[in-house]
Amino acid sequence: MNLRKGQRGVSAEVHTSAMNDIMFFLLLFFLIAATLTNPNVIKLQLPKSASGKPISKKTLNVTISKDLQYTVDNKAVTIADLPNTIAGFKKISPDLTIILHVDKTVAIQDIVEVMDISNKMDIKLVLATIAK
Repeated sequence: MNLRKGQRGVSAEVHTSAMNDIMFFLLLFFLIAATLTNPNVIKLQLPKSASGKPISKKTLNVTISKDLQYTVDNKAVTIADLPNTIAGFKKISPDLTIILHVDKTVAIQDIVEVMDISNKMDIKLVLATIAK
């Protein structure tokens, strides 16, 4: 007695249309996430502040790493060339604000040297911190 007459020749199917949608959304997510990351970031441990405010004016990022490497907008400069580099940016934007990113292990004297340079050029300087 053959009870399975009606199932002869039946093939199994896998519907993958939903998987295509999922793969599209994953690809889109990773493309958007990849454009938001900045590969030229210098790793610093910034000091913490409870009263920090964001700045939206024309800014210039000056960074001092823990091994005293100075960078201006992700371009390495020496401390001797720092005034000339900042002066070039001041010519472009007279109402310039310097955002000073300093590793918390850097000595205060190195920070004061950059502050003196900005004071001589009459440029506002702000120390970057992270929120507590």
